[in-house]
Amino acid sequence: MLTPTQRIWHNGRFIPWEQATIHVLSHVVSYGTSVFEGIRCYATPAGPAIFRLRDHVRRLADSAKIYRMDLGYTREQLAEAMQELVRVNDMESCYIRPIAIRAYGDMGVNPLNNPVDVYLACWLWGKYLGEEALAGGVDVCVSSWKRIAPNTLPALAKAGANYMNSQLIKMEAITNGYAEGIALDEAGYVSEGSGENIFLVRDGRLHTPPLGASVLPGVTRDSVLRLAHDLDIPVVETIVPREMLYIADEVFFTGTAAEITPIRSIDRIPVGKGHRGPITEKLQKAFFAVIDGAAPDRYGWLSPVHVRQPVGVDK
Repeated sequence: MLTPTQRIWHNGRFIPWEQATIHVLSHVVSYGTSVFEGIRCYATPAGPAIFRLRDHVRRLADSAKIYRMDLGYTREQLAEAMQELVRVNDMESCYIRPIAIRAYGDMGVNPLNNPVDVYLACWLWGKYLGEEALAGGVDVCVSSWKRIAPNTLPALAKAGANYMNSQLIKMEAITNGYAEGIALDEAGYVSEGSGENIFLVRDGRLHTPPLGASVLPGVTRDSVLRLAHDLDIPVVETIVPREMLYIADEVFFTGTAAEITPIRSIDRIPVGKGHRGPITEKLQKAFFAVIDGAAPDRYGWLSPVHVRQPVGVDK
């Protein structure tokens, strides 16, 4: 269960957590009309810092544009509001959920007459696939559910409706004793997990499906691509046949929640030696060194949250 924090940002004002409610007939409830993000704020030696804040806000704005949703705020305003959110709730580290919804108004498939409400919330959230998963890895399966096909629901948008597909993948995996599922695209090639991008290592080369394989353009995915380049790890963005999952030397998930999580088996076939491989570990160390403040933030990924007097809080 979520542990409530004090305040949630709603359309420009901070309100108490328990007041962040919607009407049951809000458009989003019946039709899944929402776009959202998941962002981590890390505790660093210099204080809390939000990871790739502006990249996440840009993707939120892109998702809203695809679905013709006017957020009513600039990207700069939303980024500043999220930093204020962390300050108001006095968080050292947290998970941030910006979400824009089609709210209460009209009913029917046409959403254009419904107002767009924007909420920003944060709470404490540990490792998505478990603390031990970062070192030991997780057991996953190839799902019987495919990823959404091109020209149906836009995979480049992080939209609530897309995650009904993700829920089917996740529930099937858990019911069958796995931590996560890997979905194939319409053509039968590897796409991604229910909420993570995927990478494979074969003969020292990093492979990952292209965005055209019904893949969300993950911010952590992009971070790994940059780190791999700087670590002289060759990277290929290409279609990945299902059987390559079974013969890969290493496989790992990436995502805001999952960070960089190794996969130790797929369909009960061990990946490599059945535990985290050296390239996965190398990328993990480089990634966490930046977000933990142990290495210089040469990419400009961290947005420090400077402590100051909160403004705009309803008393």
